[in-house]
Amino acid sequence: MQRFLFLTLSFFMLACEMQKSDKNPLNHSKPENVVLSQEFLGKDSTIIKTSKENTQEVLLSEETAAYFIVVADTGKNYYVLNQKMYELRDRLHMQVDTMDRYYNKKKDLISLPISHEDKMYAGDYFPRRFPSEYLSLEYLNFYREQASKKTIALVTGIYETSSSADSALSVLQNVEKNSFVFKTNIYVGCAH
Repeated sequence: MQRFLFLTLSFFMLACEMQKSDKNPLNHSKPENVVLSQEFLGKDSTIIKTSKENTQEVLLSEETAAYFIVVADTGKNYYVLNQKMYELRDRLHMQVDTMDRYYNKKKDLISLPISHEDKMYAGDYFPRRFPSEYLSLEYLNFYREQASKKTIALVTGIYETSSSADSALSVLQNVEKNSFVFKTNIYVGCAH
C-alpha cells in the first residue's frame, strides 16, 4: 500500500510540474527534492527528483492536511451501501455527491466514466479529499491504510476539527448505530 501511495503521489507531483507555465505568476517552481515524511510513508523516507534547477527540500506533509472523516457504515457490497446512502439522504436531509462516479462492474471499481472530461482519471477512482458535508461512497483504504483494498465507506462528512466531526457523528448515531469518526492525513496537493 505504501508503494502504491508513493507512486500515486509521485505521479501527481510530476503531472503538476508538467502543467505549470512560466508565464503564470501563480505558479511556483517545484523543488528538486521532495522528501516524503516518515509520518506519511512510514519508516522509509524517499526523495523524488523533479528538476535539476532547484535544490530546495520540502516535506510532503506541507501538502497533506489532518481531517476527521465521519463514516455511516462500511462494507464490500456497493449496491447495499448505495441504497443505504440514499436512505440516509432522505432521513437526514443531506445531499449526495457522486462526483460523477459510478460502480463499474467490469472493473469492480467506483470510477469516473471513461468519457469523463478529466482524462487523467477517466475510468479510475478519484477520492473525495476536502472538507465537506455530503454523502458519498469512498474506498476506506484511501483514508486508512490498514483497511482492506475493496472496503467501501459511506462517508457523511470530512471535517477540519474534531468538535465538528463529533457533532455530526452524534446526529448520525441517532439513525445509524455503526457510524464512527477517525482522524487521518489526506494529500491535498495538486492532483494533476
